[in-house]
Amino acid sequence: MKLWKKFVLGTATAVLVVALGVGGTVLGLWHDEIKNMATIEKLEDADPENRSGPLYTIDVSGGYYFDKFLEQGGARNDQELIDFLVQNLTKGIVPIELEAPTVGCSSFTFQTPEGDRYFARNYDFSPTTSMIVRTAPGDGRHASVSSADLQFLGITDCAEITSFMEKCLALVSPYVPLDGINDAGVSCGIYMSYQKDVGEDGQEAVVSTDQNSGLPDLTSTTMLRMILDYADDVDEAVSLVRQYDFHDSASTSFHYMVADRTGRSAILEWVAGKDGDDDGTKRELKVYYNDQDDALEEGEGKHDFQYITNFLVTPGYYEGRDDSRKGGYDRYLHIQERIDPDGTNPKGIFTEEQALDLLQELGRRRWDAQHGGSDSNSITVWSSLYNLTTGEVTWVSNERFDDPDHVYHLAFPESSC
Repeated sequence: MKLWKKFVLGTATAVLVVALGVGGTVLGLWHDEIKNMATIEKLEDADPENRSGPLYTIDVSGGYYFDKFLEQGGARNDQELIDFLVQNLTKGIVPIELEAPTVGCSSFTFQTPEGDRYFARNYDFSPTTSMIVRTAPGDGRHASVSSADLQFLGITDCAEITSFMEKCLALVSPYVPLDGINDAGVSCGIYMSYQKDVGEDGQEAVVSTDQNSGLPDLTSTTMLRMILDYADDVDEAVSLVRQYDFHDSASTSFHYMVADRTGRSAILEWVAGKDGDDDGTKRELKVYYNDQDDALEEGEGKHDFQYITNFLVTPGYYEGRDDSRKGGYDRYLHIQERIDPDGTNPKGIFTEEQALDLLQELGRRRWDAQHGGSDSNSITVWSSLYNLTTGEVTWVSNERFDDPDHVYHLAFPESSC
């Protein structure tokens, strides 16, 4: 396996050297890619004692072909997305393999006593290589800061980004965000929803959403990238999403939460009736806004803040279904009880310090230690706190909230100003 990797790497490098040597035309073809690869920086080494992988940043300028991706109608599955990325971003030199691990996460919105609006998120998984992605695409698209798990790109086993191949794969990171914020104050996150059905073998399995209405197509993480690049507010984000058929990636299922600096937020879920969910094609988008109380059950409807885990908020969804499908329901209730414990805080007034404390409480190490039990998502890889009012980002690596060396304060790329 190592010999094969060395052969492919050597061949790819040789091809690139030859290509770059033929003149300015080819150099121009690779200009953005070379410049973006040069910005890759390691922030943290892997730490086996903390069960954490390495952390990197990358600054991506230029359009990374996302406008072209949308113009061609997007992609309806991972293979179509891979074909586009190989052809455009890696110029046919480096193969790409997309994966979607089973993940468990938590998010909530709140506002500070001073009036700043926030979006908070924990990303739960197992040790992995992470990347903070800062984009400045220009041409009317928003700059953004987002978080990516590079295992989605096939960089597994907490591998470091050292080779040319791995750096090329890192160029794909704008296409696989799991949460982020743009310079219009719009933030979004993606969460597993564990929507299951009983197959012909009698066993339950997660069923991916696979709409087929004739609209253009987007996969899970490219939907989030579209929101970050183009949405000015929650309403525009929802309007954009409605223009596409949604296709979950890698045999799993997702739902979303999106928020903006006005305090508006929404949860987006793709659901079908109990007898129409066997292949995911009959699912329809349901949108639950934080200020539409009658659309949600009492617990959620009375709050102006919003919160999400892996539990579907669609009223009645779990009736007649096994309660074991309610992934993250305990964490879901905990968020509600911590922000509004006695019913006197429906607006979700919370300080940044309280929010970081809550994210720490929800971190998998502490949660499993205090509440018992565990699953494959044994750590919280990162915690991100997005100030939708100012655009400031606080990013905490691997639950190390009390160590300043692992707490990062980020802003948009300077070229976005």
